[in-house]
This record gives sequence, C-alpha cells and structure tokens, in this order.
Amino acid sequence: MLPTAIMFPGQGSQELNMGRDVAEAQSAAMDLWLLAEKRSGLALREIYWGAPDAAPAPEMSDTRALQPALTVVNISLWLAGRAALAAAPIVGAAGHSLGEFAALAAADVLSVEDAVAAVCERGRLMADAGKAGHGMAAVIKLPLEIVEVIVDKAAKQSGAFLRIANRNSPAQYVISGEKPALEAAAGLVKEAKGRAIPLAVSGAFHSPLMSEPANAFAKIIDGLRWSPAKFPVYPNVSGRGETDPGVLKTMLAAQMTSSVLWTDTVRGLYDAGARRFVEIGPRNVLAKLAPQNLPGKDDVIAQSAGTLAAVQAL
Repeated sequence: MLPTAIMFPGQGSQELNMGRDVAEAQSAAMDLWLLAEKRSGLALREIYWGAPDAAPAPEMSDTRALQPALTVVNISLWLAGRAALAAAPIVGAAGHSLGEFAALAAADVLSVEDAVAAVCERGRLMADAGKAGHGMAAVIKLPLEIVEVIVDKAAKQSGAFLRIANRNSPAQYVISGEKPALEAAAGLVKEAKGRAIPLAVSGAFHSPLMSEPANAFAKIIDGLRWSPAKFPVYPNVSGRGETDPGVLKTMLAAQMTSSVLWTDTVRGLYDAGARRFVEIGPRNVLAKLAPQNLPGKDDVIAQSAGTLAAVQAL
C-alpha cells in the first residue's frame, strides 16, 4: 500500500445528510451526534438531515452548528474507515482549518470527546465575534505574487485591513479583512483577469481581526488533555509535521488568527513520503486540491471518502 496522508475538510464542505449513513449504522457515531447536540445546545440532526429532495436549511452555514456537525462527520468517518487504512503506512494527518480538530483526534492527540467539545466552543466564539464590516472572499485564477500585490494595494487604497487568509493552491487563495478593502480588492482582481467570490461567513476568519475570540479559545484548549501524536499532524500555521503535544497546542491556539498554509501542508506531506492523499469527509474539496499543489508529480493518487461504504472500501 502507498504511504498515505489523511486529510479532513473544513467549513464549506458541509452537505445535506452528511454522516447520516454512518450514524444510523454505528451507535458510536450516533453517540457523537448526541454529544455535539448536548454541548452545542443545537438540534444538529434536524439541521443537517432531511429528505433526499429537501433543500439545504439556511442554518447549515451557521458556524455555531457547522463546526460541531462537520467535526462529528469527519471523526465518525475516520473511526469507521481506520481499519481499512491500517494496511497502509500513515505519513501524517492534516485538516483544513476546522478539519485540524479531526486530524488531532485521529492521531490521538485529543480525545474524540475533547475535540467535539472544543469545536462547539470555537463555533460559538467565532460566530459571536462576527461583525457586519468584516468578511472573506476567494480569489482564483491568479498567482500568489499578483494576489499579494492586490492585497497590499487594496489595503492602502481603502485604509482598511486585508490579508491572505488561505493559501489553498497555486491558483486559489482566500482573502480576509474589512469590507472596504475586500471591495477594493475585488475590483483589482477583475482588472487582473481573476475572479473574486465573496464567501458566506460571519467574520474575517484567519486574520488578526479574530484576536478576541482566539484569546478566549486559547484558554479553552489549554484546559484539554493533550497527548503525543501516534503519527505526525501537520498544523495549518506551519505546514510541518509535529508530534509534540505542546507544539500542536501552541499551533492550534494561533490558528484562528493565522493564515492556512495548505499548499505548504500538502507539499510537506509529499516530501515526508506520502503518495496517496485521502480526504475523509463530505465532498471532495481537498482531494481536488492535492494534485494542484503537486504539479508534475505523476506518482500521486488523491481519493475522497464521504460515506460509510467509501471509507470501508479504502
């Protein structure tokens, strides 16, 4: 079996009925939903589970509900599929933003219960910190050096804060900041023949504008039990593999105000020997990004597993 990297998606990968097949087949998965509902105070199954032809509920994008629900799905799928993955050497695990909590749970750095409890608080803090004048936008079809120039120019023109929040691939970035700067950047992106897509989020995530909830959350994660990783976890903040629980805790505390270095993460996993990149979670966002971040690497296989049948077939 090829050396494998495990990847867990974050906000934006939610979908209707996610995780339902696992929970209805395995009591341990259903127990996680019940735990998340108790800790969040939200009827998560009512929000995310519906008839096959039902329209997604608006609440599905609410970060208060989304963070615990998606984490439960990611972890449930991992627990259901880890036996199938045991035949392959695991080089490391990584999660995109919110997905880092599932990666920490998969590597036994955090208990499943602590990971779920933590994201319930994280979702609440981030939602409460949202401001009408803050936001995020995806920028696609432009290289990093052009995006950096645009961000700097938009901030100076508007007198407002703006930064690159996510480095998802060589042609996909997310910018985060104050609305005047975001609006200025959108115009500059269009002039440069790129696309700027506003994101449905409640704040300027992964930027210093989240310092208040980040400080509050740091106190919460400091009270969790942290254990050495059974395989390296690649934090968003550095993109480098770590097994020391103290380092991983420090990195997680910095995540809310730091950029998501996803390109560095994928390349770090490849350099460590990973040749199969498996996304555990709904949809296949990260599986698509893996080859984009490793151009010319013909020895890479990218897979996604978002159902019980899919993870058991890995």
